Amino acid sequence: MNRTDRPASLKCPSQAVSEATSFSIESGLFGAAHDSSRSIFAPMHYEPRYAYPLLVWLHGTGGEERQLMRIMPMVSMRNYVAVAPRGLIAPQSSTDRPQYGWPQSPDYIEAAEQRVLDAVEAARQRFTIHPKRVFLAGFDCGGTMAFRVAMDCPRQFAGVLSIGGAFPRLYNPFHQLADSRRIPVFLAIGRDSTVYPPEQACDDLRLFHAAGMSVTLRQYPSGHQLTPQALRDVDRWIMEQITAAPGGVEVGRNGAAE
Repeated sequence: MNRTDRPASLKCPSQAVSEATSFSIESGLFGAAHDSSRSIFAPMHYEPRYAYPLLVWLHGTGGEERQLMRIMPMVSMRNYVAVAPRGLIAPQSSTDRPQYGWPQSPDYIEAAEQRVLDAVEAARQRFTIHPKRVFLAGFDCGGTMAFRVAMDCPRQFAGVLSIGGAFPRLYNPFHQLADSRRIPVFLAIGRDSTVYPPEQACDDLRLFHAAGMSVTLRQYPSGHQLTPQALRDVDRWIMEQITAAPGGVEVGRNGAAE
């Protein structure tokens, strides 16, 4: 494993209040708020008195924050508030058609952490969020960055989920190993993926076990793509984590797990 010391300047930034923006809530069965840097999903029959779990979604290479609105109907329309920050412009992108992603270099990692934490704060300002039920998930390089941010800020998240995104190896991702061990992991892979093949996922699985982390691995008969089954399993897995937490869950009046 190729590991180097993480630069001292890359510290988990404090949660800052995001700058004021103008949101419009679209009409329909669920609310969708969007500004120039993030999208926010409001569940059906939102009930302000209920503290919802928050799902933070990081899109893959070439994607953007509006992907959140396409995946949430397959995850759950009721159980979560969700937010998706836009990725960073990849170094090789042209200025006229930028490609967004989550590069794994020190400056980009620091910027990504700030975007994620700002997105969490933006969701908290608008909706009632359970402070101990914030889950970080992503696809492709978004899954890799989800791992990175969760390991760097382990006390901020109740779980991390990656669909087709490898665990990062550079810059000592386990520099907070004691706290990182408390974060449960969901890892989904495509059986026929050449981007993140099962052999590489097995290497990551051995790394997780050596680190003493709790991991759920799911393999699907697909390539490197988001599948409806994987997204449904995201919902099931998160609900299992909430149910297993001290105090269990209650059912809110809107039918969501509380």
